[in-house]
Amino acid sequence: MMAADEPARGVSWDRVYSVAGNIVAPATALSTLLFYFGYVSTRAQYLYFGLDVDTIGLSTQSFVMRSPGPLLVPLLVLVLLVAGAIAANRWLAPRLTRRASLALAVGMGLLAAGLVLLFAYAMVGRWPYYPLVTPVLMALGGTVTAYTLGLRGSSIRLRVALWITVAAAVFWANATVAQWSGTGLAQEQAGHLEDLPRVVVDTRERLYLRSPDITETALPVEEGQTFRYRYRGLRLLVQNGDRMFLVPCSEQVSPCPHRPGSATIVVRWNDSTRVQFVAP
Repeated sequence: MMAADEPARGVSWDRVYSVAGNIVAPATALSTLLFYFGYVSTRAQYLYFGLDVDTIGLSTQSFVMRSPGPLLVPLLVLVLLVAGAIAANRWLAPRLTRRASLALAVGMGLLAAGLVLLFAYAMVGRWPYYPLVTPVLMALGGTVTAYTLGLRGSSIRLRVALWITVAAAVFWANATVAQWSGTGLAQEQAGHLEDLPRVVVDTRERLYLRSPDITETALPVEEGQTFRYRYRGLRLLVQNGDRMFLVPCSEQVSPCPHRPGSATIVVRWNDSTRVQFVAP
């Protein structure tokens, strides 16, 4: 009985490992994608204020948590398109079969247009819509071509290559949308800095801040008082650990827009600084 039980236990553990692998691998891939799109969006957001996101030092979890915003609309559109294609498959397949040559020509034309834009990057790369139009053309062209070739029973290898191209193009388009989402969020923040937390910073040494929106006041000299200067007109953009990234925002103006070329100030929260967060 013991000998019979041992193989059964071995099979059971094999199944456990197999199921765990099937769960962990997709979860890891999903986490990687969420991290990437969160990173792209966050990088564009803070680059608008002159910050490299790596300088802030956000954690992997922070990037993953920031990814749903830029991914929500593209994922909804993609799911709706896939659902629509599945629903229309029975109606579409016989009609495309009768007009396979025309459908194939349209698909290859769209794919060719996308490839032309791809290889003409040096000439048209500065077009604002280039990073979205190019992958969309490639994705649409690749989808129509691969689907039509599937109806005609063409080479599986060719269809797999086309579907890989479609996946890469969709990834590129989503990355572009994530970047634009981050830039749009930054522009929204820059137009209403007064919505960010107000910060008052006391320091022992003068900071020599040149922004006209920042007010410097010399604190009275008192026994036991080590802080000499107070700075107002600052808003908290982002904080990580003991470092705060502050942007100038005049307390005398509302709304308080971001001035082009205005500096982002990094203040370390330690014994040499005293920070107050003030209610609006």
